Amino acid sequence: MSAPEVRVLIVEDDPVAADAHALYVGRVPGFTAVGTVHSLAEATRTLDRTRVDLLLLDLTLPDGHGLRFARGLRAAGHPVDVIVVTSARDLAVVRESVSLGVVQYVLKPFAFPTLRERLLRYAEFRAAAGEAAGQDDVDRAMAALRAPRPAALPKGLSAPTLDRVAALLRAAPEGLTAAAAAEAAGTSRITARRYLEHLVDTGRADRTPRYGQVGRPELHYRWLAAGGSVSKV
Repeated sequence: MSAPEVRVLIVEDDPVAADAHALYVGRVPGFTAVGTVHSLAEATRTLDRTRVDLLLLDLTLPDGHGLRFARGLRAAGHPVDVIVVTSARDLAVVRESVSLGVVQYVLKPFAFPTLRERLLRYAEFRAAAGEAAGQDDVDRAMAALRAPRPAALPKGLSAPTLDRVAALLRAAPEGLTAAAAAEAAGTSRITARRYLEHLVDTGRADRTPRYGQVGRPELHYRWLAAGGSVSKV
């Protein structure tokens, strides 16, 4: 018998980001986005009228701070779990999140594979049921929530060059061709294209052909915000 779907509510004040996160959730097997809300008041009303298993919770909402909201849920004995999705990098905030039982802390901007990994690990943790036979069972259950080490880059790619190409792409709202990226990064066109294609493959950029008057179309690459939209999230 398969496990019931995890019902997820996205609490995010940016409507574009909220819709993007909902699309991400819908792409992960076993998870369903039951709605998107843009304030803590809306979140409270939704939790009162529908079953929600997991919140994707931003921290800066127009009517309060997400962690204060999470603290209130815990005080009320609400069973919903919380994954924080935020741009807040203050480690004091991270520690407070842990103390409140937040199961994951995801920094914006992120690509789909990042959220998918966190959701699948949460599902593994959630599926652990029954009494532990010993410490090993407890350790395995807790390990499911630990984020993996970053995946190794494909052979021939270096992290510093990838960071440089990514920064150039983020700074170019209209996008870049491989030739333009190569000139700005000080690499060959072929090298720049490899890095740009890696960003596309990992969900951080997209590519679109642009047709001139003659010849083959030229590919333009654009940075993607979290969720596949070309905007700041």
